[in-house]
Amino acid sequence: MLTISQAEDRAAALIDAARKAGADAADVLYAAEASTGVQVRLGELEDVERSEGEEIGLRFFLGSRSASVSSSDLSDEALAALVERAAAMAREAPEDPFAGLAPEERLLKREPMDVEGDDGRDILPIELKALALATEEAARNIPGVTNSEGASLSAARSVIALATSHGFCRGYTTSGYSGSASVIAGTGGNMQRDYASHSTRFFEDLDKPEEIGRLAAERTVARLNPVRMPSGTMPIVFDPRVGGSLVGHLLGAITGAAIARKTSFLLGREQEPVFAESIVIRDDPHRRRGLRSKPFDGEGLSTQARELVSGGRLTGWLLDSASARQLGLEPTGHATRGIGGAPGASATNVDLLPGTASKADLMADIKQGVYVTELIGQGVNPVTGDYSRGAAGFLIENGQIAAPVAEITIAGNLLDMFRALVAADDLELRRAVNVPTLRIDGMTVAGA
Repeated sequence: MLTISQAEDRAAALIDAARKAGADAADVLYAAEASTGVQVRLGELEDVERSEGEEIGLRFFLGSRSASVSSSDLSDEALAALVERAAAMAREAPEDPFAGLAPEERLLKREPMDVEGDDGRDILPIELKALALATEEAARNIPGVTNSEGASLSAARSVIALATSHGFCRGYTTSGYSGSASVIAGTGGNMQRDYASHSTRFFEDLDKPEEIGRLAAERTVARLNPVRMPSGTMPIVFDPRVGGSLVGHLLGAITGAAIARKTSFLLGREQEPVFAESIVIRDDPHRRRGLRSKPFDGEGLSTQARELVSGGRLTGWLLDSASARQLGLEPTGHATRGIGGAPGASATNVDLLPGTASKADLMADIKQGVYVTELIGQGVNPVTGDYSRGAAGFLIENGQIAAPVAEITIAGNLLDMFRALVAADDLELRRAVNVPTLRIDGMTVAGA
């Protein structure tokens, strides 16, 4: 794998080639990754995977026309052909008055901030195997577990470099580690499955295999013997591992593309109260060891922490340069992109800040409700906010978590749900999108 400086040099060289071929402007993204994954099942090694690859993508601008091309062949001949193809495509492309590079004056000028995204470790497959075996063993040792879907450990490292014809050329590296286990409890027609997983940037931060295995097993066994429940309108409490999806719907609705295309249920609600006044949602691209931390965005703009929701009100949109131009606004440093195509926009490490009530207090006055631990399907309309998803979890009776339930449907509208949302005080920073336990009253439940 190339070093950061080598990756930057390769991206800059392709910019030079594009300018010599007549590009009025251009940008290049280089990305390489090497990963190793180990899967075990029932105490035996099931699979070992090793992958290494690199790609480079070029956006070639001729006035307001542009083309995007990419290649995994980085030989001199292939890159020369790549530039020729990009130039030919750009000449035939339709004009787009909003396309273009990020404003030169907004580009990151200083050295990129160290967000501690790479621990520099090189974990051997034999180490991953031992950890995966220990994870599965811990799960299978819990009474009630009858079978295993396996456990896995993976390790990856990547290098990313971005160069633009404005003179920006920066890169950074990341590492990533993940462990998971999935097991089955019960027999015959009374079988249930669940899982546990954890992902980190630094290997030393990864949960111990015994913790991952035990949690997967305990979750699975707790789901045995689900009961039927009546349909009705009642409070829903979302476990943190699924509650983040609610924030995910918010993030998708405040991207510049969704607003510009008028395909967002939050259109026209900028600066309006969308949540209760106590709700604050924060985006932090500089979190040390954060899963989505980065020193600059996909167009080379500096990134900074920002409250997306403050006092329950939206503070604005997530904008790349193209959507910002279309809306007559300024880009916000949230551009993201793959090797091919134009940038889009997304948030980084997002937290819904905790409330003041404990999880127990949040549920204390619920006579009948549902504690949701799994969501199924994608029944969410991003234009209207209508929400309907399959779910599983546990009954809440007289403020206490009771019997498991499965194959239910919960429904509402995201605008109503956001206004009714109340947060507990149990926030943990374990994911890219982190939320505490969340309660929403007045949702419709269709029982099994």
